[in-house]
Amino acid sequence: MAGPGWLTGLLTALMLTVAAYNATRLAAAVRWGRAAELDADGVHVVMGVAMAGMLTPSLSFAPARLWQAIFAAAGAWFAWQFLRTRRGPADGPADGPANRTALGPWRCPHPLPHLIECAAMVLMLALPAAVASTGATAATGMSGMSAVTGTAARFAPLTLLLALFMVGYVMWLGNNLTALAPATAAAGTTATTAATAYLAPRCAACCKIAMGTTMGYMLIMML
Repeated sequence: MAGPGWLTGLLTALMLTVAAYNATRLAAAVRWGRAAELDADGVHVVMGVAMAGMLTPSLSFAPARLWQAIFAAAGAWFAWQFLRTRRGPADGPADGPANRTALGPWRCPHPLPHLIECAAMVLMLALPAAVASTGATAATGMSGMSAVTGTAARFAPLTLLLALFMVGYVMWLGNNLTALAPATAAAGTTATTAATAYLAPRCAACCKIAMGTTMGYMLIMML
């Protein structure tokens, strides 16, 4: 992954921090009986580790095909959850509280961004391998360079589209950050509502912002 060394190191440390935080958050949610987005947080644990390995190859410990299979399976899960939210319950809107209850307090109520993240990971893992394969089979010189450039160029529109989505997603998260509040801050919170309110929603949103920003940067660097 080309880019300034200091920035690459900073983003690598950030991704490992996000992965560690999400793992800790999942353990705390289970331990304290608080709701959390188990599917999204779990994927972000794996995604943070995989992205750190992509940014700093010395930290990579698994083949790209294994990561691709994991994120393809995760993408299928979020696609299924997205279809469920679009269908919606009979007594409320597709993205309303009733639908959150129908999906359960342990599932992400907004699966589409995570579906896009998984698709972006599959692309980012597949494109370098495709370029390397093309470059390895082509002779060195102008013909080889043209083959490698052509392979990357074919995916450029999709890469740019995914990068723009990440920019928009980060802006949306930032705009809604102040609206998120811990359950204990709400007046008259009961034990029942506390158990169904998400754990540390602002911290979770900040992790998503960090993940989306880093992924957007990685996609832009691939153009």
